[in-house]
Amino acid sequence: VEIEVEGPETSRHAFLTALRKPPPLARIDRQTVRDASPRNGESRDFSILPSNDDIADQVTPVTPDAAICADCLRELFDPNDRRYRYPFITCTHCGPRFSIVTGVPYDRPQTTMASFPLCSECRAEYEDPTDRRFHAQPIACPVCGPHVSLFNSEGVSLQGADPIEAVVDTLEAGGIVAIKGIGGYHLACDAFNVDSCTELRKRKIREEKPFAVMARNLSVAGRIGNLSAEANRLLQSPQSPIVIVPRRCDSSALSVIAPNNRTIGLLLPYSPIHHLLFHGARYDALVMTSGNCSDEPICFEDDDALVRLRGIADCFLVHNRPIHVRVDDSVSRMTKCGPVPVRRSRGYAPAPICLKTSLNYPVLAVGAMLKHTFALGSGSRAYVSQHIGDLENAATWKSFVDGVERYKKLTGIDPELVAHDLHPDYLSTQYAERLGLPMIPVQHHHAHIASCLADNGCDGPAIGIAFDGTGYGDDGTLWGGEWLVVDGPRYTRAASLRHIALPGGESGIRQPWRIGAGMLDTIYANDWRGRGLPIERFMENDEWEQLRRYFGDMTYTPTTSAVGRLFDGVAAIAGVRGSITYEGQAAIEFEQAHDRTVDGAHPFDTTRNGDRYELDWSSTVRAVIDDLCRNRNIGAVSMRFHRGLAVAVADVTEQIARDVRIRVCALSGGVFQNALLLELLVPLLRDRGLRVLIHREVPPNDGGISLGQLVIAGGKAI
Repeated sequence: VEIEVEGPETSRHAFLTALRKPPPLARIDRQTVRDASPRNGESRDFSILPSNDDIADQVTPVTPDAAICADCLRELFDPNDRRYRYPFITCTHCGPRFSIVTGVPYDRPQTTMASFPLCSECRAEYEDPTDRRFHAQPIACPVCGPHVSLFNSEGVSLQGADPIEAVVDTLEAGGIVAIKGIGGYHLACDAFNVDSCTELRKRKIREEKPFAVMARNLSVAGRIGNLSAEANRLLQSPQSPIVIVPRRCDSSALSVIAPNNRTIGLLLPYSPIHHLLFHGARYDALVMTSGNCSDEPICFEDDDALVRLRGIADCFLVHNRPIHVRVDDSVSRMTKCGPVPVRRSRGYAPAPICLKTSLNYPVLAVGAMLKHTFALGSGSRAYVSQHIGDLENAATWKSFVDGVERYKKLTGIDPELVAHDLHPDYLSTQYAERLGLPMIPVQHHHAHIASCLADNGCDGPAIGIAFDGTGYGDDGTLWGGEWLVVDGPRYTRAASLRHIALPGGESGIRQPWRIGAGMLDTIYANDWRGRGLPIERFMENDEWEQLRRYFGDMTYTPTTSAVGRLFDGVAAIAGVRGSITYEGQAAIEFEQAHDRTVDGAHPFDTTRNGDRYELDWSSTVRAVIDDLCRNRNIGAVSMRFHRGLAVAVADVTEQIARDVRIRVCALSGGVFQNALLLELLVPLLRDRGLRVLIHREVPPNDGGISLGQLVIAGGKAI
């Protein structure tokens, strides 16, 4: 943005001071002031000139979508306001942005509002510099703007009834409704109606993965979950993410919403439609889950939603403002170390992340395979995409490919390099191969640590602790419990977890009893069978005997150093569960079962394996078996395991810090979404004199991988 002002020195100084407090959605990364020749009163009017069509050199970033502001919310329920109960009320400070943009520059003709010409009253607001809606591209009113409509379960339009009132009636009666929002469709039902929540699970084919709950207001949210001041701030922020907090209410419905879980994902109404659905309704909270069947991307186009959600929704609340970009809700988890991002999407993307050191080249980073994001970067700015999803799905793949082209247009970045994961079977890697650009392979866990460093404005060197499910190592084996000494594009593997067998390969991830049984076999051979251990109730004897025959065959029984798999195996041994219905379920439920009143810690052993340390889990598995034989419950086993792992990790890190004389450590990988482990480990590391970095803007899971790839590739000399 280029601003030209003329006036007395005191006025110019006051103007510069005012720029330090920009409007809610504005962000000033850098400001340059220079003197110019006075125009001597040539023009006394304030004006904004049309955007220049030539954006080759400069592109103004598109703002993320934002929750409804307090002023618009007040007008929404003011009977004297011309936008009274209008579902698309918005202004300069709030409303859809990224989800409706079709091109650049960001002007109304380049949004999905282009087909809604402004009426005279809206035009007057749009052109008045003193008005809150001055140059607000999505503004509209009942006269000139979009409208909502109602469809039945068969996708037939229903005329006559007020769509909002009809949906409220359906929800109050225990029905399930598909609601078109800002970035896609949600499926909603009364959160305190057990039958409705159970039926939604059945129809959506979502057996146990938790639902999110939208509370009427902060007071209701506080009755459902234990809200800290930081959680309150996040819930009420313009980003308005889902915030995972400890559960306070133990209703039977919430046990259906988040089974075997002490936490609950809460969010507040963030669009005018949400507020209208709560206004005067008898319910206080709604399940607000993604509009899809399990493992599919969220619906965002009307025709697709009316087909895919048929059989799930009893009716559809639709509107005729097209969504151009699918954008899921963002998610953060509250921990004692602060909020940890789990999914970065609506409200955050496509805002740039400022890098401490500029990239040597414009780079495209294509990310990983699951929880996929990609990133584009040039100079000191990195643009990490919204959450895309798991690339095996055809619609998700299309979102990725289309998204890359969209971001190139929105950012004006033409990449000269493409960074990708080492794994040759990742679809993102195969996409990179087709681009015809110089390719920079980046090891998965190196990218995790580089992502955390960039997230904290740190270039390194640092000791990176990367714990996740699995990632392709530079030796061709599966890693996932790594200590890496990272210095920009270089790293050294300083320590790792002792390898764990994955009987049956990826099937072992879906059936963690296999991992647990393999760990027991490694320690006890076959002598552990028949002792009445909890894991035995999950096992099929014939199947296990067949799997045992392939131990040592890396094709059928690969091994991994992944801490995520350690959690799975120990959870199965302790009797948490033998199979999972969603990613990470066994580890999540094992964490949730912990009992803080229990003392003690399970031991780990550290050995030297060639040029690196190795954390051996065999002693802790023996300790778990001892606990079970002493009839200690899962809560005790979980607490002692977490505490023992935290102590062992801190000890190994301290030893590496002494060896390499580095006092900064960065924690990354999906395992560090485990709030208990994080809360135990971070103080131990700090007590040892280490500066600890955790993720703040991008997730520690694979959603942050693309940022790390970008920084590493952009720092290389080619």
